[in-house]
Amino acid sequence: MGFMPKISNLKAAIAIALVFVGCCSNVVFLELLVKFDPGSGNLITFAQFAFIAIEGFIFTHRFGTQPARIGFKDYTILVAMFFTSSVCNNYAFDFNIPMPLHMIFRAGSLIANMIMGILILNKKYDFSKYFSVILITFGIVICTIVSGSDVKESKSAAKEAEEEADPATVFFWWTLGITLLTVALFISARMGIYQEVLYKRYGKHPREALYYTHLLPLPGFLLLTGNIWEHFKICVSSPPVPVPVLGIGVPIVLLYLLGNVLTQYVCISSVYVLTTECSSLTVTLVVTLRKFVSLLFSIVYFQNPFTIYHWIGTLCVFYGTIVFTEVIPSVKKSLAARKSDAKKVE
Repeated sequence: MGFMPKISNLKAAIAIALVFVGCCSNVVFLELLVKFDPGSGNLITFAQFAFIAIEGFIFTHRFGTQPARIGFKDYTILVAMFFTSSVCNNYAFDFNIPMPLHMIFRAGSLIANMIMGILILNKKYDFSKYFSVILITFGIVICTIVSGSDVKESKSAAKEAEEEADPATVFFWWTLGITLLTVALFISARMGIYQEVLYKRYGKHPREALYYTHLLPLPGFLLLTGNIWEHFKICVSSPPVPVPVLGIGVPIVLLYLLGNVLTQYVCISSVYVLTTECSSLTVTLVVTLRKFVSLLFSIVYFQNPFTIYHWIGTLCVFYGTIVFTEVIPSVKKSLAARKSDAKKVE
């Protein structure tokens, strides 16, 4: 079965559209936040998790009166995988891993998901699927390397003295960082497969899954209370801007944070709907393409240079997506059917 039949229903099509709209606009708010306060990552993450958990407690859990349809043990395993993957990804920065390499590894999620699907679910794919996944990944890698070259150069300059002092030690820690990224990549892919299995076992409950996977990790933020409070004070002390409806001035960074939280909710809730409507590999494709479109959107919106390498990467992703979704065979089949019907009429 190809990709197109799996997303032919309206619910999945709307979810895909909202993933791109929500996540691309989310990137704008994220960059605005990070430009004002580069260390606000924990505050942003906590705000997103808290908002989704509160919304879920009211509308999904119905103030504690609606029992969970999927087992608590299963949610615990899902959250454990999510937490481990996030920790590995974040700690990798402490082991001489530059931002571009970090982003490239995350772009490999399609390949990782395909490997896990073969190993765990015994899935078999057509050659076109393998080819398209490699092509899409290659295109994203090109764009990531080019877009992140400035970050890479500045990071290398900052660590130049350390690398000259003891190259063997630096290489050891770099290898450890690569190991962490690899572990995070495959745990994340395993998480996608596990979600697919849960929905087959218990049925489709995307809003419930969204709620519990954001509620259960909340106690972990207690360890970051000091950092979150510090950056919240920076947020509320930013220059105020007048809000016509309220008739008062609101700190501009607080508005950025609100915009980020709301757009993240639109994005992630749509991804969870998609996990119930499509296979794990298809969801991974949509999320990967979303990251790519967000990268291009960021380049255009913030007027960053768009080079020939970006065009090559874009073409690779575009063509790989066409191959994966089997658009050309579907069009040919449709045209052939129309010709056949026309001959019958004659």
